[in-house]
Amino acid sequence: MKVMIADDEGKICQLIQCLVDWKALDMEVVAVAHNGLEALELIKEHKPDIAITDIRMPGCNGLSMIKQARKIVPDMEYIIISGYRDFEYAHKAIQFGVSDYLLKPIDKNELILTLEKMRTAYLEKTEQLTKEEKLRKFEKSDKQRMRKLVFKEVMMQQKKASRLISIQDLNETYKYHFKEGIFQTVMIKIDGARNEIKTSEIYLEDKIRQILLSNLKDCYDWECSFADSCCLVVLNYPMAYKGIRKNMRKVLEELLLQQNVLKGIRITIGMGVELDFSGMLKERMKSAKWAVAQRLMKGSNQVILGEIRNANEFADSDLFKKFNKEFSIAIELQDLEEVKKTLRFLEMEIRKLSNITGYEVLQMTKEAMNVYIFALFNNQLPTEGINGLFDEFNKQVHDCGTMKELFAYLLGTITKSFEKILEEKDQMDTKPIKEAKKYILQHYKEPISLEIVSEVVGFNTTYFSTMFKKETGINFSEYLLNLRLDKAKELLKETKKSIADICEEVGYHDVKYFTKKFTNYTSLKPNEYRKLYS
Repeated sequence: MKVMIADDEGKICQLIQCLVDWKALDMEVVAVAHNGLEALELIKEHKPDIAITDIRMPGCNGLSMIKQARKIVPDMEYIIISGYRDFEYAHKAIQFGVSDYLLKPIDKNELILTLEKMRTAYLEKTEQLTKEEKLRKFEKSDKQRMRKLVFKEVMMQQKKASRLISIQDLNETYKYHFKEGIFQTVMIKIDGARNEIKTSEIYLEDKIRQILLSNLKDCYDWECSFADSCCLVVLNYPMAYKGIRKNMRKVLEELLLQQNVLKGIRITIGMGVELDFSGMLKERMKSAKWAVAQRLMKGSNQVILGEIRNANEFADSDLFKKFNKEFSIAIELQDLEEVKKTLRFLEMEIRKLSNITGYEVLQMTKEAMNVYIFALFNNQLPTEGINGLFDEFNKQVHDCGTMKELFAYLLGTITKSFEKILEEKDQMDTKPIKEAKKYILQHYKEPISLEIVSEVVGFNTTYFSTMFKKETGINFSEYLLNLRLDKAKELLKETKKSIADICEEVGYHDVKYFTKKFTNYTSLKPNEYRKLYS
C-alpha cells in the first residue's frame, strides 16, 4: 500500500516515518508534503492508498485537501493528525469519513493499530488476502461473535442458564482466556452523544476499543459491548494486581481528549466491585450502574467506584408519598400548572437530601412516570400511546448526565404528554362538565346541589342534568354520592379519624344516613371497611 504524509512541520513528518515499520505492514511512504497544495500535486502523481495529514496546513487545509483529493483518488483512506483542538474541524473530519483522528503527540500504538486495520480492509476489498489471512480473519470474526454472546446469554442472563457457568465453560464455549482471579464489571457512560450522526458513534466505539486495548494489557482477558451510549466491560486480572484503577483513570484521560472531536460529550467510568468468579456477572453490573448513576450527584468526567447497596426504598418515603398524593390530585383536577408545581417541589426537596444517591434519584424519576401513567388510567383520561411514552422515557432518561437535566427531562416529558391529553380530553368532554367536576371535587365537603352547580357553570338545571348524565354515564346525585363515599374510603384507610368526623368531612351531617349509604356502596360498614383495608 502506498502512503503519503502531509504536515507543515518537517519534524512531524520525520517522526511518523520513524514510528512505523512500514515494510512489516507491507506499506511504503511514497511522498511527503508540507502544505495542502503540494499534497494535492503528489496525490495526482502517486495515487496513494493512504494519506496521513495534518488538519491545518498553509495553502490548503487538511479538510479542503481531502475534499479535492476525493475527486482524484476516490477510494483513498485518511488519517487526520493534529494538535489543533477545534471541534468544528475535528467533527467535519469524522463526517468526511476519515478512518481515524489522532491528536498530537502521536501515540505509536494507536497509529499502528489504525494502519493495521486499514491494511486488512484494503486487502479484503481488493481480494488479496491469502488463505492464511482469510482463515485468521474468519477465526477472529467468529471468535468476536462468540465472545459477544457471553454478554447476552451468560453475563446479562437473557437466556436462563441450565447450570452454573464455569470459567472452563466460558473459555471453551465463548473463546475466552479467563483465569482464576478478579472479575470486575466496568461501565463507560457517554452523555451528550445521542444526537451524534452514525459515523461519529462508530468512530467513538472504535476509539474506546483502541484505548481499552492499549491500557488493559495486564488483564488475563476482557470484553466490551456497546448499547445506548454506553460501553459495558468485563475485566479479568490477577488477584495480586492493584493497578486497575490507575488504568481506568488513564482510559478516562484519553477518552476525554475526544471532547475536542465530539463537542459536548461527557464521560463517566463506573467501576463495579472487585470479586472472584462465582458464576453470573449480571448482579455485579448493578454496582457499576450504581457508580455511573452517581454522576448525577458528583458530576461527569471522572472515575467513580461502585458499591453494593440494598434495594431502593425512596418510593416508600414520606416525601415521595406526599408527592404521589399531590401529583395524583393535580392530574385528577386536570390542572397542568399544579402538575408542574408538584414536579418542581419534588426536585427542590430531593436537592435538600444529603444522603440520597444518584441511583435513587434516577429510580425516583422512573417511579414518578409510573405514578403519572397510573393516575391517567385511574382518572379515565386518554392514554393512547402512553406505553410507548414510558418505554421512550426509560430509554432516554439514561442520557441525562446531571440532576438538572434529569428533572428537566421528566418535567418536559410529562408536560408535553399532559398538554396533549388535556387537548384530547377537551374534545371528548365539554367544558361545562369539566368545570362542574372540578367544582364538585373542590366543594364536595359543602352542601352542594344540582341547582348550585348548574348556576356555577351557567346552564339551566334541566339541560345541565341531561348533559351531565350523557357525559358521565350517571346522574348528578349518583356522581356526588360516589365521590363522597370514595373520599370516605380513603380517609378510613389512611387516617384514624372517627366515623362521625369522616361523615362531616365528606359532606354529610347524619352518621346513620352516611353509614347506610356507605354500606350499600361497599357492602361493608365503615368500621368493617377500616378493619379490612387500613
